[in-house]
Amino acid sequence: MEYSGKEVRQLLEQLLETIRTNTTHFLGYPVSKDFDYSDLAPFLQYPLNNLGDPYVDSTYAVGTRDLEKEVVHFFAEMFRAPADDYWGYVTNGGSEGNLYGLYLARELYPKAMVYYSEATHYSVHKNLHLLNMPSIVIRADEKGEIDYQDLQNTIQMNRHMPVIILANIGTTMTEARDDVQRIKGILRDLAVKQHYIHADGALSGSYSAFIEPRPAFDFADGVDSIAVSGHKFIGSPMPCGVVIARKSYRDRIARSIAYIGSVDTTITGSRNGHSPLFLWYAIQTLGKAGLKARAMHCLETAAYAEQQLRGLGIAAWRNPHAITVIFPEPASEIRKKWQLASENGMCHLICMPNVTTDQIDALCKEIAIAQSVV
Repeated sequence: MEYSGKEVRQLLEQLLETIRTNTTHFLGYPVSKDFDYSDLAPFLQYPLNNLGDPYVDSTYAVGTRDLEKEVVHFFAEMFRAPADDYWGYVTNGGSEGNLYGLYLARELYPKAMVYYSEATHYSVHKNLHLLNMPSIVIRADEKGEIDYQDLQNTIQMNRHMPVIILANIGTTMTEARDDVQRIKGILRDLAVKQHYIHADGALSGSYSAFIEPRPAFDFADGVDSIAVSGHKFIGSPMPCGVVIARKSYRDRIARSIAYIGSVDTTITGSRNGHSPLFLWYAIQTLGKAGLKARAMHCLETAAYAEQQLRGLGIAAWRNPHAITVIFPEPASEIRKKWQLASENGMCHLICMPNVTTDQIDALCKEIAIAQSVV
């Protein structure tokens, strides 16, 4: 269907108003929306494409490779990656980062078995199917953390195979964190020499480094790669993420591509050159101190939300140092208005940096009214 110029403007105005309204009532998904990237508007005039490896120059020069490398360096330091053996790139999101980590693991141990908990994000099963990797699902406890005893027993039954483990650093529904040090200890106790641990830190990975005591989730704790989302805790107008891995593992899959004058080390060919720009700008304007303050604000808001819901007699709870509050799902119209994700009779609200106590109060008021009617 073709529209006139006037109709196009009207449709865009209507869409913008709908987005504004829906953004006001947005509590159920881990996406930050308190950013201001207006300084970067001039860059939208250009086709920024970081195709190929960010560390290898390309014949395509309209991109942001230098800034991408700075973004990778920032996260590599935050995740305590070995200074002489790290590599990474800005992805289209956490799912691509997980795909990349599993791909590296498969190339390193092609005959391995993959283990992940039942609370793992749905995309991981899809990634394993795409990569044709055998896997076993491990039980999770009532709060979403992997069952370490079940993991140990299951690995023991398959000790003849190399082990690949996908550890959750913040599960989708309850933001539970799997303890990488405990997982590493299990592998050590079972004398499993050939193993690879990838951490899915989509939401929690971006701020776990600022928590005290620090959770066991990064390279110093035993991971070989980690993926985080950029549009969640930090915030971006488009979905994006970062994957950090050991460079020595990346070198095993690198192939030179004459057409682009670079090497093929990433999942996609053409890569968004605007995402690294947005992430770099956020890192520069916030800094580590700003990101830590951002995390503390989220945790305080989550504590407030949990307290307010409990004050209504609602069995709300959250995992330690988590910004996700879980509670029995309210009426469907409330879930729809506030865009609350639900599963098995429970739903959650996620206290992202933009979530305010006024929003929490408004949600609680609506729940209280619905309860009084019932």
